[in-house]
Amino acid sequence: MASYDVIVIGSGPGGYVCAIRCAQLGLKTACVEGRETLGGTCLNVGCIPSKALLHASHLFHETEHNFEKMGIKTPAPKIDWGKMLAYKDDVIGQNTKGIEFLFKKNKIDWLKGWGSIPEAGKVKVGDEVHEAKNIIIASGSVAASIPGAEVEIDEKVVITSTGALELPKIPKKMVVVGGGVIGLELGSVYKRLGTEVTVIEFMDGITPGADAEVARTFQRILGKQGLEIITGAAVSKVEAAKSKAKVTYKMRKDDSEHQIDADVVLVSTGRLPYTDGLGLDALGVEMTKRGQIAVDGNYRTSVPGIYAIGDVIEGPMLAHKAEDEGTAVAEMLAGQKPHIDYALIPGVIYTTPEVASVGATEEQLKEEGRAYKVGKFSFMGNGRAKAVFQGEGFVKLLADKETDRILGCHIIGPAAGDLIHEICVAMEFGASAEDVARTCHAHPTFSEAVREAALACGDGAIHA
Repeated sequence: MASYDVIVIGSGPGGYVCAIRCAQLGLKTACVEGRETLGGTCLNVGCIPSKALLHASHLFHETEHNFEKMGIKTPAPKIDWGKMLAYKDDVIGQNTKGIEFLFKKNKIDWLKGWGSIPEAGKVKVGDEVHEAKNIIIASGSVAASIPGAEVEIDEKVVITSTGALELPKIPKKMVVVGGGVIGLELGSVYKRLGTEVTVIEFMDGITPGADAEVARTFQRILGKQGLEIITGAAVSKVEAAKSKAKVTYKMRKDDSEHQIDADVVLVSTGRLPYTDGLGLDALGVEMTKRGQIAVDGNYRTSVPGIYAIGDVIEGPMLAHKAEDEGTAVAEMLAGQKPHIDYALIPGVIYTTPEVASVGATEEQLKEEGRAYKVGKFSFMGNGRAKAVFQGEGFVKLLADKETDRILGCHIIGPAAGDLIHEICVAMEFGASAEDVARTCHAHPTFSEAVREAALACGDGAIHA
């Protein structure tokens, strides 16, 4: 029986970051992972492979539509789907092997297999039981099915994001159930590759919870790109045959029933915490009504010595949220006093254009009765954006009406996922819109649009 200061269950972004930080702080650490490779959903069947396919499909789109405009003449591009998937797999391999290297570098033991907790202070992996002063559950999440609908996921015709990353061929017709981040990203990939894509969303607009103006603009742009988007529709049934599927849905406004055929149906209606097999019921670990592990402000469960982070606890199911929690619990165990500001966790959609946000939306500020001002700047006024055919979209900065303190930022446009972090840092330090406006930004860059939005909170943008 091996003995450790910390055993982390799960090697996704929350788990592996937690394990590395524990080891850096001098704690003897092991990490349990049943997959053949480290990295969890994110590196193996989530964030990383989807970004590889988004990049490849974007370049294909550029070759088809924008190369000639720039004076680059090429034969009509063709897709070698097998090679594109091999490229995606190579990207996965580089990243997962990188985590394995970091484990060896930091002397972290990889306990290969699926873990359970027979009692506090013990973790069972296979036939072996290991002792740990502290156990951290970072077992992540799995794709959810369609609430209240008749559907059976086979990962061939009716698929989740996992199946969408390894289809044997590019489908002619795809129905995406759910107009959230995952569905829109993967829908975009296949649309660029020639698939006819229809998105069916239960709510009245895509990306529920996002800034309403951004969501409307995003839906309009995706529509121009060729995605058919049906909102206010409840899917009741998905019937799959050998190589076809039929989706039945009802329009919420008039209860009318409709059907649509597809080669593939991608179910992207959210994710659920994955705690199967851990033995939490027998341990008496308290759970929330939504099936998450209940924790206190220091990530402690109801059982002493057992902690939980990431997708298995409350909060946004985001890799970077899990990473920050992994770091925080490691530092707490080492006697430090870490802090995470959950109001400043950014969200990003990696389509083209990208969509990114941090802080409050206008809708939230109105609901709070908070007096605020809006600084907005269109990418059509940004020279760099126009040069790369990405002038659609804007930066919207929200600031307190009296103090000018930044309250939120919402970006739809080129490199939005990178640009948002200027505002994350600014908000972390309690900056005002004027602070950002008076900071020199290099020209020509996309980031100038952020500065212009900050200027628009004052006397006005220069280039608008």
